Amino acid sequence: MKQIKLDVAVIGAGTAGLGAYRAALKHTDKIAIIEGGPFGTTCARVGCMPSKLLIAAADAAHGIKKAPGFGIHPQGETRIDGEKVMGRVRSERDRFVGFVLESIDGIDKAHIIRGYARFVGPLKLQVDEHTLIEAKSVVIATGSEPMVPPPFKDLGKKLLLNDDIFEMRDLPKSMAVIGPGIIGLEIGQALHRLGVRVTILGRGGRVGPLSDPEVQDYATRCFQEELDLDPDAAISLVEKDPDCVTIHFKGTNGKSRKESFESVLVATGRVPKLKGLMLDQTGVELDRFGVPLFDPYTLQCGDSSLFIAGDANNNRPLLHEAADEGKIAGEGAALYPNNLGGQRRTPIGVMFSQPQVAMIGKSFSELREGEYEIGTVNFEDQGRSRVMLKNKGILRVYGEKGTGIFLGAEMIGPAAEHIAHLLAWARQQKMTVPRMLEMPFYHPVIEEGVRTALRDLNSKLHLGPKPISRCIDCGPGA
Repeated sequence: MKQIKLDVAVIGAGTAGLGAYRAALKHTDKIAIIEGGPFGTTCARVGCMPSKLLIAAADAAHGIKKAPGFGIHPQGETRIDGEKVMGRVRSERDRFVGFVLESIDGIDKAHIIRGYARFVGPLKLQVDEHTLIEAKSVVIATGSEPMVPPPFKDLGKKLLLNDDIFEMRDLPKSMAVIGPGIIGLEIGQALHRLGVRVTILGRGGRVGPLSDPEVQDYATRCFQEELDLDPDAAISLVEKDPDCVTIHFKGTNGKSRKESFESVLVATGRVPKLKGLMLDQTGVELDRFGVPLFDPYTLQCGDSSLFIAGDANNNRPLLHEAADEGKIAGEGAALYPNNLGGQRRTPIGVMFSQPQVAMIGKSFSELREGEYEIGTVNFEDQGRSRVMLKNKGILRVYGEKGTGIFLGAEMIGPAAEHIAHLLAWARQQKMTVPRMLEMPFYHPVIEEGVRTALRDLNSKLHLGPKPISRCIDCGPGA
């Protein structure tokens, strides 16, 4: 067995692992990146990029359906070519993966070790049966994997995960989606708009990542208007036969249902991919899920020179966060014991459903009682939103009492991906609500709704006057 000594060993070649490698490489050449699976990030291969390709096709189909609302009537029946839809998803997905692989091709081949690593000591790794590594520091960046609840584990080829949904050659006729979270709602709604009969089932009543009860309730009502969605269904039996999967469940309304589907997409979340690493050999403290306890600013596990970054730590499982964490962990590993915490940016998350969902800064669940006020705008009567026939949504913004500092927001509504960035930048700059209201707002734009919510909040913070209904400077329908 080959034996090598390194300053830094990075386990995983995804977004966090590649970031860690590049950051550590600035300080040492005695480094290796270890990968046993396919190269290419979760985002490019099975996550954010292919899902957005599917959503884009669904939006195109839905636009045709909504056209009569503008007085435009497409002639004939809309035909959706499932093979071409999925063909474009795969070809463009492969193109994005190719960009990632190009960056990997630039890595010194001497720094790449192929195989699966496991700990055989606090800082000792064995890669398959061919290499033994003794490292001064180790970065765990193994990513995540889908979680499958027991009732669905025996469905065989009828079971689909987001890791393989984009390998479909054609659109199915029907599909059950288990889990109304980000993945379930994005893909479930997209398939529905592409003509697939979809039922989305959840447990516990939550829809998406939202924690603000008013936004959560609005989102539930909004999605249920379009989708067969039950966020709190009690599944009693799952039966499989050669042609379909039949699910028996009791709905939120107390009525029992039995529905059969061509396939089942389980989207009940992802968990850190740590199985097989033998983390008990590291000597670091693990939580009840087997994830090392770590500092969220330095990514360091206890006092050791072990670091964990990206989806593997399940802290902020998003691509931009994984990239930031990889850089922090890689630099920390190379400089240990003199590692410093890197900059953590304002949290921002977007769900690309229609309407879109966004969370910025502090979520409602993170606010401390008595510290905040809330400003609200409803997009149903907002000018530009009505012009576009996208007038569904609500935005709730949070501000700190006394200081007027903007704390965060939750929303469902049009252009949420763009509004989220504006608000995240304001939070990153620690802007106050009055300062945000000094910024320019064009007319007519959806972002005028942000000003309406901020004015409401400013008044409740006792930092400004009560908003004037239909104020003339806002223009009509602001």
